[in-house]
Amino acid sequence: MWKKGSLKINDQIFTYCAKVYGEPSEDYGMEGGRISKLEIRLGDMPVARYDRGWDIEPETEQAQIAYALLLKEYN
Repeated sequence: MWKKGSLKINDQIFTYCAKVYGEPSEDYGMEGGRISKLEIRLGDMPVARYDRGWDIEPETEQAQIAYALLLKEYN
């Protein structure tokens, strides 16, 4: 259910933790998919956080790439 890992984008290392369900959810899933919770960090700083809705949206290009890769992988 919980997926953890890291992504290297350009010269930056992002870590992530995602709660991924077996089936998609229109109500709680990110974009109607299987991810219900997601946090992406650059070092100690969260750059994106989703908990059944956005708390922190990815703003930098690298954070958006990390988000897109995770969405493709798990959603």
